[in-house]
Amino acid sequence: MATAKKTTDAKAPTPKKKTAPLVTEDTKIVAKAEANAASEKVKKGSFLPAVGRRKCAIARVRLIKNGRGDVTVNGKTLKDYFGTQDLRAQVIDPLKAVGQDEAVDISAKVVGGGIRGQAEAIRLGIARTLCEMDPTFRTTLKKLGYLTRDPRVRERKKPGKRSARRSPQWSKR
Repeated sequence: MATAKKTTDAKAPTPKKKTAPLVTEDTKIVAKAEANAASEKVKKGSFLPAVGRRKCAIARVRLIKNGRGDVTVNGKTLKDYFGTQDLRAQVIDPLKAVGQDEAVDISAKVVGGGIRGQAEAIRLGIARTLCEMDPTFRTTLKKLGYLTRDPRVRERKKPGKRSARRSPQWSKR
């Protein structure tokens, strides 16, 4: 048997060397300016943080000064996150009570609980940030009850019960 020997006369193409881009002082200055512009867009001014809680919901609220009245919750607009007008009104009530609904932006991140508990947690967080921003708002917000943390939470299940207080069904015979 004859075996065919493969020979390649064509040379494989040589890979081209990649050259590093020239880094000069001008490009460093431009890159630094672009980074500063990007961070300015994120910051949008100074902010005041606060935490609000209700039942199992925990809201981290940031009040951004010199805003336009935008409220975002978990990256969504207020209208997209809270479906009913009642919940939306509940969230922005502290801002309207002190007349800051068009002057500041609110950014909130909320986890846990139900939709109503989340709305009330955000409301408490907004009220706390407003008190940090201007201590004169405290009397108005306190009178309306927006600074009071509602301590009611779900009662735990006890042993021997079906839920917190519900006993098993009792049979007479």
